[in-house]
Amino acid sequence: MEKPDLLFTEAVELLKELIAVPSFSKEENKTADLIEAYLVDKGVAVTRSGNNVWAFASEYNPILPTVWLNSHHDTVKPNNGYTKDPFTPTVEDGKLYGLGSNDAGGPLVSLIATFCHFIGKLLPFNLLMIASAEEEISGINGISSIISTLPEAEIAIVGEPTLMRLAVAEKGLLVIDAKVHGKAGHAAREEGVNAIYQALEDLDEIRNFVFFKSSPFLGRTKVTATVIKAGHQHNVVPDLCEYTLDVRVTDAYTLEEAFQELESKLKADLTPRSMRLQSSHLPDSHMMYRVAALLGLEKFGSPTLSDQALIPWPSVKIGPGDSARSHTPDEFIFLQEIKSGIQGYISIINKYAELS
Repeated sequence: MEKPDLLFTEAVELLKELIAVPSFSKEENKTADLIEAYLVDKGVAVTRSGNNVWAFASEYNPILPTVWLNSHHDTVKPNNGYTKDPFTPTVEDGKLYGLGSNDAGGPLVSLIATFCHFIGKLLPFNLLMIASAEEEISGINGISSIISTLPEAEIAIVGEPTLMRLAVAEKGLLVIDAKVHGKAGHAAREEGVNAIYQALEDLDEIRNFVFFKSSPFLGRTKVTATVIKAGHQHNVVPDLCEYTLDVRVTDAYTLEEAFQELESKLKADLTPRSMRLQSSHLPDSHMMYRVAALLGLEKFGSPTLSDQALIPWPSVKIGPGDSARSHTPDEFIFLQEIKSGIQGYISIINKYAELS
């Protein structure tokens, strides 16, 4: 068991190393190498599949339940607004700057530090640390590729920047491609059926669409038209209009149910791109609610997506940093947030163990 100050110091140094190595989704092999080497140096047996790295804090006991600690080490690409080198970790005024420092480097290294704190310690559950890949694109080679090889989670603690508030529900994502068919004709004559005008009826419906069911934590499912395209020549009435819908689905619906409700109201032919990214909601009877109450953790429903959407077991999302800083120019995390994050995670594991 390492001392708190050492855990914090090592976590910050690890985060600096991770920032210095580009780790875009599908290209995060070098950060996987860093994490693997770090954990091996801590004396635990490490398993790796692709760029996913995981380890148990003590020898796995199949009789015991398993608690997952999970966060991702891939990042988005830096946008054009950066004024600092995104791959040069820089500390200024108590802030650590660098791409991925906040999303989700801070939560990741805080979870790793927490994991190291419990290495070899007797717990009433297996403690499993998972550093996953391709989270930013919900890729097939990320956490979903290793779920079947891992023990079922009694609870998965997913590290994302939430200001250490506890997300007990998270919206899923459904992307739908829509096609509205008309009939081609010459624009100069009264002929043809304009697919754009046909689509406008759908788009007006979408703009004012209210899903029937609501969630106590997440409110109502939201649908937004985000892409539209039609026509190829100014003097031809278009016979096809295509648009794309972004649907943020609450735990009141499965993706299939949300799709069916939209399909019943729209004229377009709808095709979902994927049914993988389901919403999540921690079951009302789960012990994590008692942990949250005893530790005074604020609970909320998260509108943003994470690996929770691909984890089929009960899960919560919590971590240092602020989601509002994610994917922004000159991304940063406060050093104090990392320290508090480690302390917060350790308290959660201790309290969970106490109640188990």
